[in-house]
Amino acid sequence: MGPDDYAYCAVLTRDQWAWEFLRRNPDYRSDYRRFITLWHALEADYGAPPHRDFSKWKRDPRAYGPLPGDVERDAPSGELCVGEDDRVLLECWMGAKWGFYKFPLDPERGTPPGSDELSWRPPPQPAPHIDEACRLDVSFDLSLPLPPQLEAAKFRLVGRAAELRRQGIRAPKTVANQCARWVRMLQVLDGDRPPEGDRDGLLCEAQAMTQRGYLDLLRLADAGTNAK
Repeated sequence: MGPDDYAYCAVLTRDQWAWEFLRRNPDYRSDYRRFITLWHALEADYGAPPHRDFSKWKRDPRAYGPLPGDVERDAPSGELCVGEDDRVLLECWMGAKWGFYKFPLDPERGTPPGSDELSWRPPPQPAPHIDEACRLDVSFDLSLPLPPQLEAAKFRLVGRAAELRRQGIRAPKTVANQCARWVRMLQVLDGDRPPEGDRDGLLCEAQAMTQRGYLDLLRLADAGTNAK
């Protein structure tokens, strides 16, 4: 793939970027193949929504999670749409396992999903770790008025963020200032050599993004395009 093949990335939203990394996860790709095979088998037997015979569909044990071959460590966490007999419909199980609400998407699709196709669950809380370079401790004296102290703290925070940017550290991270790096990650995941940088280190970082790192993107402020 050439640089032009990633031109679409320039307008990806935060949520679409999370999808770009998830769809390159080999475990998700394997899960999707198993899921869609089961789904098509159910459709062959009971019809496709919205015309399926759901009364028969829901009596078929294949219609419920987990996927065949899943083990206990693969069980999803968080909210599940539990139905009859405390069972979870297969599509909901799949979404909960990978962090979204809506019907599982084909990782081979050629266009990024729109907001009506992919709805991410609230991301898990980050581990209690802060990069020391990005840490700034601010003290307040509660015996004194807070407004001037808050204004002074804001001034310090803005100044520290500007200092980190001058040092080449993106603070805070946004879709806009991470876009170029994420494109290079996609390139190494797709087997291409990025235009610059440490390929091996970038590949490790990109692989981590396809695992659970893509969920970290959902905590960024950018909910729209990276032009915001």
